[in-house]
Amino acid sequence: MVSVLVIVLFLAAFQLGFALHVRNTLIAHAAEGARYGARADSSPAAGADRTRALIRTSLRDSYARDVSAARGSEGGVAVVRVQVVAPLPIIGPFGPGRELTVSGRAYAEDQ
Repeated sequence: MVSVLVIVLFLAAFQLGFALHVRNTLIAHAAEGARYGARADSSPAAGADRTRALIRTSLRDSYARDVSAARGSEGGVAVVRVQVVAPLPIIGPFGPGRELTVSGRAYAEDQ
């Protein structure tokens, strides 16, 4: 009985670690895409494309399905924001919602 409990705890810790890895990877790629889209010679759409390409190189294609980028203003400063909505990698019916939303921002260089 103890071995079953240890296996369940190991799988739970592994699942949490994998979900955090996916989240951190998506955040890093969204931030890099925002920096790419905020360059003076680029556009938010190019930043979204860059984010999709980065996600596809490190994770499955399903994580790059819903990537959007927009130019906005925060505190009177123009920023480019890239948002990624991806499936949350969980095993079984337990855990939080089935979507993970992350975003990255960068100051626009052409101000």
